[in-house]
Amino acid sequence: MFQDAYIKLESEECEKVLSEINPVLSGGDFDPKTAVIMTQPLRFYPGYSFLEIADYDLTPMLRKFVIYKPGSVTVIDWTNAPVYELNKKAPLSLDADNVCDYVRFFLGYVRGPEGALSLAETIDDINWSDEPPPAARKAVGQQLKPVKLERQTADGDFIVNACFIFKNVLYQGQITVSLQGRISISDEKIMIDDLPLRDSRLG
Repeated sequence: MFQDAYIKLESEECEKVLSEINPVLSGGDFDPKTAVIMTQPLRFYPGYSFLEIADYDLTPMLRKFVIYKPGSVTVIDWTNAPVYELNKKAPLSLDADNVCDYVRFFLGYVRGPEGALSLAETIDDINWSDEPPPAARKAVGQQLKPVKLERQTADGDFIVNACFIFKNVLYQGQITVSLQGRISISDEKIMIDDLPLRDSRLG
């Protein structure tokens, strides 16, 4: 998702982190003895890390995503509310080097009321319901492009070009990111309609 690789926390650090995170979670606590925490820094939130916390010993598996630094816990709930609140609190620090990672993070962990909008930078980002023939897969892949910063406006907004999927349609368009981290999409152009995709609500 981001440019940095995940690092697994050791058991002692895992226990320390969970002592802060468990009290603010809903839907069950994590056992430090069985939970696995993978972490990576977030360059647009200096001092904060993104945590993927999972307990594979439970049935069903318990999994949460958290933005964390000692004394601050933000639990991802798939709405923009906790992200926008953290943008003011952290505060968010966007620049030309990290704005594309912010777009990847935001679209990966915020879903609108009508469904998720997901980036499609490579063919492996497409969640096929049925794997297409190699020729079709190659043809789609050749149309995809990585998220790329085009320019920054006089007002400070970042204009980012991206390919993305909404429902079962592949689009190309512009994503505008304000200095406060608010995102809007414009100039959408349909690239491919009616893709055979798995329903994201079903995982």
